[in-house]
Amino acid sequence: MKIYENIGDLQPLVGEVIGTSEWLTLEQDRINRFADATGDHQWIHVDPVRAKDGPFGTPIAHGFLTLSLLPAFTHTAYKVKNSSAGVNYGLDKVRFPAPVPVGSLLRAHFKLVAFDLLDNGGAQLKLEMTVERQGGSKPVCVAESIIRRFP
Repeated sequence: MKIYENIGDLQPLVGEVIGTSEWLTLEQDRINRFADATGDHQWIHVDPVRAKDGPFGTPIAHGFLTLSLLPAFTHTAYKVKNSSAGVNYGLDKVRFPAPVPVGSLLRAHFKLVAFDLLDNGGAQLKLEMTVERQGGSKPVCVAESIIRRFP
């Protein structure tokens, strides 16, 4: 985990990776709980027997589940010590270039794309989050996340 003392320490890092998360295993139980929470019980996610004969040979995670792991990935990738809060302001581009088979190990890289000061002494950060699957040839999720950090 990379630790930054202040929000301003990020400003000169535009264009650079500011943190990489720890690996996270995506198990069937989490996929099932996400299906319950969202109402998306499509068989390619929640039916291991049927999914065995499906296009991926195993259940795969929902794309939105992978995206929803952004806070968990952030928590282990970087920290800004003298910041009272960080809030999700929105997303720009989101893509799911490759599936996430059950049992996959995932981690995310956070590249700072833009840094804009806010009137309250905070900053709006645009981060390109790239989620990789261990052993995969393509990312499983690429998203531009906009975060507002407050002093």
